[in-house]
Amino acid sequence: MAMGHMLRKLGRLFTIKTRFEAWLVIYAIALGAVERGRHYLETYPGYGGWTLAAACTGVVFLAGAKLLDSVRAPAAAVAIGPYAESARRHSPVSRNRPTARSTRRASESRILRRTD
Repeated sequence: MAMGHMLRKLGRLFTIKTRFEAWLVIYAIALGAVERGRHYLETYPGYGGWTLAAACTGVVFLAGAKLLDSVRAPAAAVAIGPYAESARRHSPVSRNRPTARSTRRASESRILRRTD
């Protein structure tokens, strides 16, 4: 029991909680990626080294986007602004679910309704 509690406390140290911490991690990943890219340029001169270096630095964009998306923005920052109504209109549960299209006649274009 005590060991599990200590591991949980240790794991909380490595949890990214704020956007500032996420930016610090992204910066560290970028430094490592650039250094690794330099190593590839020295080891594989030519197009192969440039391709591997570009892949290293490109991964930073993907990882950074995932990190920033995983950290929640403060609730007050989302609700303030001119678009606050549209932000509250959609529930986060139904965002990725497909919606059924309405089959009302009024929603069709005039060309499709023409019967001449």
